[in-house]
Amino acid sequence: MSAIGEALEAASVDRFNAFTAVHDHAAAADPPPGPLSGVPMAVKDLIDETDQVTTAGSAFYRHRAERTAPCLARLEAAGAVTIGRTNLHEFAFGFSSENPWFGPVLNPRDTRLSPGGSSGGSAAAVAAGVVPLAIGTDTGGSVRVPAALCGVIGLKVTHGLIPTEGVFPLMPSLDTVGAIGLSLAIVEIATAVMAGPTWPSPGPEVTRLVVPEEWLAAAPLQHGVQRALDDFVEGARSAGMVVEFKSIPDLVPLSIPAIGIAQEVAEVHGEWRRSGLPYGEDVAERIDAAIEMAEDADTSEEARRWRETVTQTMAAAVSPDTLMVTPTVAGMDKEIGVEEIAGVHYRKVLSWFTALVNATSHPALSVPLAGDGLQPSIQLVGPRHSEPTLIACARRLAEFDLVTADALPSE
Repeated sequence: MSAIGEALEAASVDRFNAFTAVHDHAAAADPPPGPLSGVPMAVKDLIDETDQVTTAGSAFYRHRAERTAPCLARLEAAGAVTIGRTNLHEFAFGFSSENPWFGPVLNPRDTRLSPGGSSGGSAAAVAAGVVPLAIGTDTGGSVRVPAALCGVIGLKVTHGLIPTEGVFPLMPSLDTVGAIGLSLAIVEIATAVMAGPTWPSPGPEVTRLVVPEEWLAAAPLQHGVQRALDDFVEGARSAGMVVEFKSIPDLVPLSIPAIGIAQEVAEVHGEWRRSGLPYGEDVAERIDAAIEMAEDADTSEEARRWRETVTQTMAAAVSPDTLMVTPTVAGMDKEIGVEEIAGVHYRKVLSWFTALVNATSHPALSVPLAGDGLQPSIQLVGPRHSEPTLIACARRLAEFDLVTADALPSE
């Protein structure tokens, strides 16, 4: 059986509720030659495909696309075959993928746990071994968080690197499309294909990693994640890299609605909310809060100034040979149906290290630490358009058995 046939067979069983639709017609696909020829792929169900219905994980939005989103069209032109559409947090506005309309996505590493979100179905499909590659979106961590919780690799790109036309928006000034994969190699190929002519050239070798002290100290960090980061830092130093804990007091997260994009959420969802269309409880509350915040000019101006400050601060903290390193998430165990992780709301725990990066438009790579079983992930953050550098650094770290360049599917 071909790789496409095997993927379709596995997706049709879908033990983890990763899919909203499976494309049986993909069995007859004749993929063109290219760097991804014959690779089965899954796509988040808010990215348009010709003649397929985009649901955005919602109760009411049903858009039959007339054309495929450019990011997905480029992958298919490179030979990848889309075998299905993946489940997500409703309208991509959350971090659990516990969808009230399609049911919760289960984490293939432990079905008691959330796979994270909002691209939870994409990460679950990869972690389960259904596909080696899936496409998600990342507005506050929605590629990196599920990649981390599912033990696979995810890349959030520089804002604007990959076209978002044909992708249902959450916050356009932050929205990015990103790859989730079993290997650094396939994530790199897929990202380069989606970026097309804007794919940047590799930079110099990374020799220095910076750990931001205040950002780390204020985090709701679980002990296991802290221990894993400490071990990584020791290993990186032993491998010859300079690792510096640095005071960067301006790099402290604010809540997602306060990043100055509440107006964007209000523009997308305000009319639907006022008309009484059905939303899940958690998403409805967050949209209502954003609508209220959008009407507060003082708060919006404060958030704009904060975003400008953290953007400048991040740009000054990284350079072609210096990356920032943090955990990807502050805690790994988000139980399905439980709102807190060790007494802290799960959104704060899961988004603490990711959301701020979106506010700065910088790229970030989530890669699992090496070791037996599911390990925490680190997040590497670099200058804008440093995606090849992030991947090259992760490969070097993998050579020293510090991170995983090739993740294994769950058993």
